[in-house]
Amino acid sequence: METASADEKRSIEEICREYMAFISRAKTERMVVDEIVALLGSNGFKNIDTVKKWRAGTKLYMTNRGKNVVAAVLGKRHPVEGANLVAAHGDAPRLDLKQKPLYEDGETRLALFKTHYYGGIKKYQWVNIPLSLHGKVVLSDGREIDLHIGEDPSDPVFTICDLLPHLYRKKQAERKLSEGITGEELNVLLASMPADEKDPKKKVKTWVLEHLNKEYGMIEEDFVSSELEIVPAGPAREIGLDRSMIGAYGQDDRICAYTCMRALLEVKGNERTAIGFVMDKEEIGSDGPTSIKSRFLEDFYSRLMDLRDPDHPDSALRRSLSNTLAISSDVNGAVNPSFKDVHELQNAARMGYGICVTKYTGSGGKVASNDASAEFMGVIRRILNNGKVPWQVGELGKVDEGGGGTVAKFLAEHNMDVVDAGPALISMHSPMEISSKGDVWATYRAYKEFFGYCP
Repeated sequence: METASADEKRSIEEICREYMAFISRAKTERMVVDEIVALLGSNGFKNIDTVKKWRAGTKLYMTNRGKNVVAAVLGKRHPVEGANLVAAHGDAPRLDLKQKPLYEDGETRLALFKTHYYGGIKKYQWVNIPLSLHGKVVLSDGREIDLHIGEDPSDPVFTICDLLPHLYRKKQAERKLSEGITGEELNVLLASMPADEKDPKKKVKTWVLEHLNKEYGMIEEDFVSSELEIVPAGPAREIGLDRSMIGAYGQDDRICAYTCMRALLEVKGNERTAIGFVMDKEEIGSDGPTSIKSRFLEDFYSRLMDLRDPDHPDSALRRSLSNTLAISSDVNGAVNPSFKDVHELQNAARMGYGICVTKYTGSGGKVASNDASAEFMGVIRRILNNGKVPWQVGELGKVDEGGGGTVAKFLAEHNMDVVDAGPALISMHSPMEISSKGDVWATYRAYKEFFGYCP
């Protein structure tokens, strides 16, 4: 964003400070929803249960199981004419604790957690780095406990141990890179202190259980009714001598979740209803009641219709979805200067060049992809150009290199026009993803312009 004016540069820094604070706190999909609900509440948005009638300009939101949040600014036009929807996902690749995670290694007398990775990760990237633990535990009596360990500077952190280079030649050196660390080797180092320091034979596992019971009221069986996630510890950081980039875990796709909701805060006087939606489970195929394939979005549209016409027919709900214009708000992979050959550079996204519009994703011959129409691409071009928003187009790598998918194809099942658009990241799906501050700002600007669009 070398051509940004002084005012634009101040705006970029302001938005990015807010975003870095957000992503430093929002380490899980539940925490993303908590942060967004707090943001919405402090800016005049009301829980939909408290809204009784449709009035243009009303700001409302609805949540689902603590993992989805959808918010809207009601428009002047009837909802059957459609809405402008920006949909991002709040989940990110991570390590989940197994249902029976806790064990003690007999020879070393170290206590560890067994994990199961969630989403597409390069497993070797998760060893020898500081890790934190976040999640929810439902105790045997039904009480719910939230655990957050490893983010506060006074907290301990966790880690996964790799093999030292002096001894790795026979055990590890001949493995393929993808198996340098296997899934069953992603064991989190937890404790080394025996339950009785005077008797080293006392189990370290016993000490862990006694500690968890004392601090949280947990027993070992409570792990079965828990959702505990291991994620990289520490806050977002500015990257580079010029501080022009942001390094953080979970930017895919929380960078879009934040910019979507941040843009929604500034919507006013809109003809069409503006909707921001953050869903879960995108990284593992979008299945389950908190995913884009659930009926939650339809339920929300139905609630909106109820505010305008409590006796609306089902056909009106279907038309409101069909007439919606949507952005699947997700990131693309920016060209990495050390690995340029996986991209077809004429059609590759670059970090710092503005929001990336991705007409299609998928793999090979556009398999499992939504492919936005020429007409809708024309609409998006006009919105961005008229709003003077920096933008680019990009594919996710060479045709035969690999590829990936987003939720766009599931939104398209409602017969709505949809296209992918979000910033391009370097080191996507790693514990430290890299974004451009200018692209954060451009993405926020793009969504703001889109929310205000009326055909």
